Amino acid sequence: MKVIGIDPGSRKMGYGIVESSGSRLIHIDNGAIFTSPEAPLPDRLKKIYDGISEIIEQYRPDVLSIEDIFYSKNVKSVMKLAHARGVAMLAGSNKGLGVFEYTPTAIKSAVVGFGRAEKTQIQQMVKILLNLPEVPQEDAADALAAAICHINTAGTTRSQTLLRGANKQR
Repeated sequence: MKVIGIDPGSRKMGYGIVESSGSRLIHIDNGAIFTSPEAPLPDRLKKIYDGISEIIEQYRPDVLSIEDIFYSKNVKSVMKLAHARGVAMLAGSNKGLGVFEYTPTAIKSAVVGFGRAEKTQIQQMVKILLNLPEVPQEDAADALAAAICHINTAGTTRSQTLLRGANKQR
């Protein structure tokens, strides 16, 4: 399974591509799509949509895993984040990908084992899990963590589904 993970942002959208091969995690690519904070929001959203669509075309992942919105007191910032997240999800959906959402706590738990892990802990653990030569940039590390979270969760969910099916047949 090949997963594109997304760390949403209206100024910087992190992405990471991870493939699972048995119990191995294979790093394919990571980076970020940058937009100008001075550009009108519709232009920034178009750049994000086009960028995610291009990455999906290039790497052909099976699913998109994206971090859910965290709560904030700044409603305006959360709205911009929601718009950016929406266009990333739309890009995945338009390319025929399943889209899966995970809370920041679930992603941190899946990667670090602790739901309140710091950014540096996520970066270090992603480096170790993917055998990277260096620590990935913060947004890319979060996106890679979202991809890893889906791979770990999908395997558990698939196993639980198979087990439930086997129990029903008895």
